[in-house]
Amino acid sequence: MQRLITAFHRDDPGDWVADLDCGHGQHMRHRPPFQSRPWVTTSEGRDGMLGAELDCVRCEAMEWPASLVVHRRTPEFDETSVPAGLRRDHATKRGVWARIHVLEGALVYRVGAPIHRSATVAAGASAVVVPEVRHHVEIDGKVRFLIEFFGKGA
Repeated sequence: MQRLITAFHRDDPGDWVADLDCGHGQHMRHRPPFQSRPWVTTSEGRDGMLGAELDCVRCEAMEWPASLVVHRRTPEFDETSVPAGLRRDHATKRGVWARIHVLEGALVYRVGAPIHRSATVAAGASAVVVPEVRHHVEIDGKVRFLIEFFGKGA
């Protein structure tokens, strides 16, 4: 899944890490002959890569990024109050993650391309919503849930 490079930082051992707009990081090492990225060794090279896209396998694995903060929380929904938009394919915006928390009953959570997953989420469990990935919920029976939206800190 393609994500934009927004910045670079060094990790504890001193290797360069590309900060992606999804909240994940990806090491960018220049260690010829196995890893050839001479551009990472200069600030001009790194600056030239800002806005470039990298494949984020951690997004495809639905891995929750570190240091996200809650930006918004929906009211609780039940089987009679679920907005129609949640029942049809939709996606969050770039950089917006979410968690669907099921409080009672169960719902089916379906995730589209490129992830293609489906799961029944029961009371006490939650489901991860990856930015810009189409998904929807299916309700069959009594359910109560809410959604929290997360992003990078202000």
